[in-house]
Amino acid sequence: MIKIVSDSSCDILPEQIQELGIIIVPTHIIWDNKSYLDRVTMSAEEFYRRLPIDPAIPTSSQPSASQFQAAFEEAVAQGADEIICLTVSSVLSGTYNSAEIAAKTCPVPVHLVDSRAVSMHLGWQAIEAARAVKLGESAQKALEKVDAIRQKLVFSIGLPSLVYVARSGRLGPAFKWISSKVSVRPLVTINATTGKIDPIGVVRTKKAMLEKIYKHFKSNVENGLRLHVAIIQGAAEEEARLMAERIRQELKPVELLVTSTGPVLGLHTGPGTVGICGYCEEKY
Repeated sequence: MIKIVSDSSCDILPEQIQELGIIIVPTHIIWDNKSYLDRVTMSAEEFYRRLPIDPAIPTSSQPSASQFQAAFEEAVAQGADEIICLTVSSVLSGTYNSAEIAAKTCPVPVHLVDSRAVSMHLGWQAIEAARAVKLGESAQKALEKVDAIRQKLVFSIGLPSLVYVARSGRLGPAFKWISSKVSVRPLVTINATTGKIDPIGVVRTKKAMLEKIYKHFKSNVENGLRLHVAIIQGAAEEEARLMAERIRQELKPVELLVTSTGPVLGLHTGPGTVGICGYCEEKY
């Protein structure tokens, strides 16, 4: 049996995690000198409720090697003779390194995958791996499918302001010419080759932000059959609902998910973030 392990930055819906038997390793949130576990001792809802009103600035810390070791032991206890472990981009976090250390002491083979992604850009890869092994595919075949999906994925993200991303420094020099006090909404994407967050542009209004990310996603996703889409929101449930309705009507996906992004991405994006992440299985 092959088991799938990922970290909590994948933002997969809890019901899918349970259905697909994915083992999740939580990231640490450090806030006002206290440590919380993502989705375990701090929910996404609590995180976004507290973020705008707490003067203390939270940070995240990667899962430890011992956490991954415990996850691998759990997988073995469930009957795994092979493990596929997918992590957040190694450019954005040291999580991959923790998994790599733990894999060396695991009694069964561990296939490590640097997703070069975060949130559902990672989540879709983990879901594809889990679905492949559930259908009886070998680990090698599942890994090939993950790689193919990664090349097709498009992730368009609209941020409510520059405040939180300015704290993180994740955009590098691309937006350094814009003061964090300027009232603009940055638009970004995940580069599946470099694993970095790349800028798309800026807009001034929420309406323009939502329109821009929709158009960016639609124009960049590969035209084809069987579109899979996830709407990611951080304390923006109504905006995500409206976006989901539009995508359902106009793009007619075979799978449409709405999920809340957790602290790993939320630290850098803030409340009010909306993203679209998806891919087409086949070309026309």
